[in-house]
Amino acid sequence: MTTVVHLGAVFLHVAPANPVSRRYSRQVDAWVYPLFEQNWRLFAPNPDSVNRQVLARTAHTASHGPMRVGPWVDLTAMDRAAVEHNPFPSHTAQNLLRRAWASYVDTHGEDDTARSERAVMMQKYLRNIAADRLADHDGGTFEFVQLRVLTLPVAAPGTTPGHRPPSPVQNRLLPWWKVTPDGK
Repeated sequence: MTTVVHLGAVFLHVAPANPVSRRYSRQVDAWVYPLFEQNWRLFAPNPDSVNRQVLARTAHTASHGPMRVGPWVDLTAMDRAAVEHNPFPSHTAQNLLRRAWASYVDTHGEDDTARSERAVMMQKYLRNIAADRLADHDGGTFEFVQLRVLTLPVAAPGTTPGHRPPSPVQNRLLPWWKVTPDGK
């Protein structure tokens, strides 16, 4: 039964607009996004013209003390390490964080304000990715997660490694997001 519902939802998502797809668009979108999104990027990729470095940190409020803020952890470096020497890297390791950030930007704009249910869902999705990775990295408990995204220009072809790193074009600091006590 689940297979039939899944195939029906995906069909309504990719089919031209019709009365049925318009009537059930909210339910179809809730099922399809973000895990089953359909697009043409496999056949016509649109490579990024900038490099993004996503960093995250945690905060924990002590029982009788101030909030303790952890160090920044480079989530993008974790992805890069998972892919670098792997002859068959997973699609998830390559694109999960990058696509989550792109969807967050598409739904929130520059002011980090969610204006739709999809925007709220993308914020939770990005927050959960960061919280899961930080929980695996630290092993500790925390109540808040904050992201910082550095947008860097792509190095010119022929640039030798080790020269001065490019300066960030944008340094975006997101607000603190509340998570459950175990960080998930």
